[in-house]
Amino acid sequence: MLTEAQIGGAVIELATSFAAFFPMTGQKYRESNPRTKAGSDSRLKESLRSRATWVASVFFFLYIGVEVALGGWVVTFMRRERAGGDFASGMVATGFWTGITLGRLVLGFVTPRLEEKLAVLVSCEMTTTQTKLPTYSCQLYITFAMVCQLMFWLVPSFHVSAIFVSLQGFFLGPLFPATIVAVTKVLPPYLYVSAIGFAAAFGGGGGAVLPFAIGSLAQAKGVSVLQPIILAVLAVLLSLWFIFPKLNKKAAGEASSEPETKSLKLLNIDFDLVETGRRTINKSRGR
Repeated sequence: MLTEAQIGGAVIELATSFAAFFPMTGQKYRESNPRTKAGSDSRLKESLRSRATWVASVFFFLYIGVEVALGGWVVTFMRRERAGGDFASGMVATGFWTGITLGRLVLGFVTPRLEEKLAVLVSCEMTTTQTKLPTYSCQLYITFAMVCQLMFWLVPSFHVSAIFVSLQGFFLGPLFPATIVAVTKVLPPYLYVSAIGFAAAFGGGGGAVLPFAIGSLAQAKGVSVLQPIILAVLAVLLSLWFIFPKLNKKAAGEASSEPETKSLKLLNIDFDLVETGRRTINKSRGR
């Protein structure tokens, strides 16, 4: 049964969305974002031929699954495995969702600057557009989330678990919007709606599949299966960032005059060893 707070939130969301997007229509979007190359297929079919769309779709599927599974099953886990009370265990779930909210608010401003610093640390020359692709920072956030998950799993303390669940939510928070940013930096503007819309819809299924799978296993093996499953999915999320397509366009909305070349690389590794060696030699010669 819907509460007054939920109804109020839904009304506010409806009003703000209506005010923000009412002037926009599909025709206006197509006119402002024309295709850069001719084609008979729909924009959705064209976006589905891009590896970025499918990587983002799988990422969203697993990410939303982790988010919903942790937020839903953490209460049961804290009650059964950490001997927590009903109210205290419920507050742990609140801390997790609060961490996600704060992570998206705070790390959203930190990520662009952090990305530039990490690019320097790996001796990677990046263009202005490339530094906006949140590759290294998201890999760092997922790594921190995995460390928090390990602490949540291995330390049998209610208070320690509550703290690290909240921190895990904090580092998981910016991953969803950061993935959307990454897709917009790789694909041309006229494919944004089709690609991101498909990826978000596909990812929504993860919020049903993963919690259901954990629940089925929990009936047979106990709710402790939550921990290794979440850790394994986080490892897969980390690996997906290594196969995310490399940025190959100059800027958003700018069509390249050079013919596109297909790369056979599976891993998105941006280390330019030749250029790094050249800079090192020039420094040693005092140039």
